[in-house]
Amino acid sequence: MKLPQWLILLGVALLAAGGAHLGVNYISFLTLAERTVADIRTATMMPPEPQDPDIVIAAITEDTLSLFPYRSPVDRQFLATLLRTLEQRHPRAIALDVLFDQETEPEKDDLLKNTIASLTVPLLVSYTDLPNIVNETQLAYLRSYLPVNVRVRADLNTDPTDGVVRWVFPGAPEPDGTYIKGFARGVVGKLGIETPDTRPDIVWHGQPDRETTPFKIFPAHAVAVLPPDWIEGKIVLVGAVESLIDRHRTPFATAYGGHAGELPGIEIHAHAVSQMLNGKQSRTPGLPLQLAMVVGLALLGVRLGSLNQGLAREMAMAGAGLALLWPGAFALFHFVGIMLPLVEPSAGFALAIWGADAITGRQARRQKEFINSAFGRYLNPQLVKQLASDPDRLQLGGETREMTMLFCDIRGFTTISEQFDAQGLTHLINRFLTPMTDIILERQGTIDKYMGDCIMAFWNAPVDDPAHAANACRAALAMQARLAPLNDELEQEAKTENRRHVPIRIGIGLNSGPVVVGNMGSNQRFDYSVLGDNVNLASRLEGQSKPYGVTIVIGENTFLLAPDFACLELDLIKVKGKTEAVRIYTLLGTPEVAASPGFLNLKARHTVMLEAYRAQDWAKARQASAACRADDGGFQLDHLYDLYDERIDDYQANPPPQPWDGVYTATSK
Repeated sequence: MKLPQWLILLGVALLAAGGAHLGVNYISFLTLAERTVADIRTATMMPPEPQDPDIVIAAITEDTLSLFPYRSPVDRQFLATLLRTLEQRHPRAIALDVLFDQETEPEKDDLLKNTIASLTVPLLVSYTDLPNIVNETQLAYLRSYLPVNVRVRADLNTDPTDGVVRWVFPGAPEPDGTYIKGFARGVVGKLGIETPDTRPDIVWHGQPDRETTPFKIFPAHAVAVLPPDWIEGKIVLVGAVESLIDRHRTPFATAYGGHAGELPGIEIHAHAVSQMLNGKQSRTPGLPLQLAMVVGLALLGVRLGSLNQGLAREMAMAGAGLALLWPGAFALFHFVGIMLPLVEPSAGFALAIWGADAITGRQARRQKEFINSAFGRYLNPQLVKQLASDPDRLQLGGETREMTMLFCDIRGFTTISEQFDAQGLTHLINRFLTPMTDIILERQGTIDKYMGDCIMAFWNAPVDDPAHAANACRAALAMQARLAPLNDELEQEAKTENRRHVPIRIGIGLNSGPVVVGNMGSNQRFDYSVLGDNVNLASRLEGQSKPYGVTIVIGENTFLLAPDFACLELDLIKVKGKTEAVRIYTLLGTPEVAASPGFLNLKARHTVMLEAYRAQDWAKARQASAACRADDGGFQLDHLYDLYDERIDDYQANPPPQPWDGVYTATSK
């Protein structure tokens, strides 16, 4: 029996609504999209509010820290004096967001510890047992220093998808069963306000205007000269607001760059305390109302999709409808404070239009859809888009372009592979290749191929990338940085499986220059790839990372195209397969690192060493090498300077033939 069309379309609407709901709640990028849209409203449309009259922040600022001989830990005599000064001004409560996880001067430590124990004002002090913040020794000291009754967990509830703080951290139990409340719950609990052990959305306190903060903030070192009524009867939160530490991404980052969208932890705690103190609740509609909204828009979508006007026209009509929904939802938040979901109903609306159009047979499968389905798993997504818009590109041939190539290889892979059987080795390689691939693709790179444990990638094709060298450099640095957490994970797994852990180390080679890029192969099978001498040189540079004891080696062209990065010249060498010498560099950091005093000092000493070496002034070269080794800015270049010391020894015993141009002939690939 054939079902009536209206019943089929009703089913399409319900499926679209259900799919949108499940997608937004279980597919990370849709979840993130919904939360980001809410963040944008929070950052741009929040109605103004007067400064909270009940909360003040005593900020440990850069000026505060400049008063002491060391920045960290914060001087404990100063904190003890600050607490006593606040006590004399009769605040309602004090909450100190400073972690006491290590010893300083014994007298100062004892003074602050006694002050905490004897303070007559309700007092809370930050505590955490997170292993990424405190190790076992620090945790033991922290527990011995802080009485249980003053502890509050300073942990922040960050969204794992993007690191944004959106929720209030409720608290967590200790191994002995003692439950320690989160910072905000602990503060209001001291004042007799009970709160549920849940994770509510943070209801951010609006600013009176763009220049005025939601809470009064004054420097901690100025407390003694402030009028007493600034503190009397207030909840005083004490914490760091230095420009570079303890800052966390918040919804405001969607509208404001830099530190404007990253708040100090103490300010985030202040918003949560204010919310609980004033009984504010998130005004996001409950699940029934959200589902009703999604189903309603899905029903409207199937109506549009069944008009048989063509998918393009129907989607244009849908766009017009969403153009009314979205500004309306933004205005509703600004004037009423209600936060409607937008991505979920929009997704249900679009799915319903598409589904209805497909069911009613008005949209035929086109060549573009075939290409997407046939090649989407195998080629770079940007290339797939180009093929879909221009199928004639599916033919053999290439073009010459200026590009940057990357080769990455695991060092000592044979030793590592001996620890695994075939299945385990495959799993390990996938664990390595997946994050490295993500890093490359996130920075506009294209994966050419995998060759066992080696990755070959390139930039500036198939789509133009004027910053191809810089993007490749950033990818290489990110790949290097990703190794540490990956090795930590693998080491824990090895301990669990009672086997030896051999850390993964990599070598990366980067080179830029003109190459041929296109579809290479036969009429039966081809790959989108690159060919040319500059490709071969990139591979050779990767091989030179081992003898020079560095992770990343780049060619001179890449160095010149990305001049802002922290690079040191390694050598002037003839690599295997090349008759002319090439100048090579090691990439050590981003432009921010390049501007740091530590790198600039090392670069100056390193330059002196190379100039003396090439001038055959062996004594000066050795002296400069020793200076570099003594203070290399933490870049761990001992192997490099060992190499030069060995060469100097050899040249002193066996002088190079004259005239000598300083070129070294590589003996390995």
